[in-house]
Amino acid sequence: MIGVIDVGGGTRGAFGAGVLDYCMQHQINFDYCAGVSAGAANVSSYVAGQAGRNYKFYTDYGFRREYMGWSNFLKRGYYVNLDYIYSTLSNADGEYPLDYEAIAASDRQMVVVATDARTGRPHYFTKADMKQDNYGIVKASCCVPVIDRPYPVKGRFYFDGGLSDPIPLQKAFDDGCDKVVVILTKPRNFYRTDTADRRMALGLRKFPKSAEDLRQRARLYNEQLDLCKRCEKEGRVLIIAPYSTGRMKTLTQDKEAIKDLYRMGYQSADPIAEFVQK
Repeated sequence: MIGVIDVGGGTRGAFGAGVLDYCMQHQINFDYCAGVSAGAANVSSYVAGQAGRNYKFYTDYGFRREYMGWSNFLKRGYYVNLDYIYSTLSNADGEYPLDYEAIAASDRQMVVVATDARTGRPHYFTKADMKQDNYGIVKASCCVPVIDRPYPVKGRFYFDGGLSDPIPLQKAFDDGCDKVVVILTKPRNFYRTDTADRRMALGLRKFPKSAEDLRQRARLYNEQLDLCKRCEKEGRVLIIAPYSTGRMKTLTQDKEAIKDLYRMGYQSADPIAEFVQK
């Protein structure tokens, strides 16, 4: 079984959108698709077969006041208005609906990683947890701590999946994948430091387990990146990563930089076909 993991990264997720659009347009098929944070949105459109959909979100809708900003935070408690993105825009009557029927009919496995806000443990949703016009699992996976309140799904509350399982490669292997394409949104030799995460964790006093996840996120990401590199040497993993992200941070709104990352992702995807076919 061949898998793909998109680790997300806010607006840097445009890189992964470019990679997956290339795959759709070149008929590169994955049996297993895992997404974290913005990567969950990317793989949803991939499983639905909607090439170009995420590009529209990153380069157009993402610059609307309703999409993200401090006015949203003051009114709703969410800097990123998850309901606007994954309901208002994505529902059947929205401006660019997600093709839920195509997702439900697909034989691809889809995993969406979120973090249980109370326990700090990763939770792995599947497309069985998704219904027409009910994309709460994607909202949960994309819920950035501190600047967003935890998002409710079926009576539990969730934060961004990147807190507890930022590169879910072991999950993919455990689920039966033999080979996995890992899409990063930072250069392959970028290793996280914990300085900013430790400061951010101070804002999660109500969720001490998630706060601890934040304090440990750099260590976990770096360990998982090392696992990816070891498995790449064994021929079981292919890492696709940008050579640079410039000044792009998680929520940077720079349209030209986002377009550049998308193009970089599209152009970086060429080795995938050979890796999948071997």
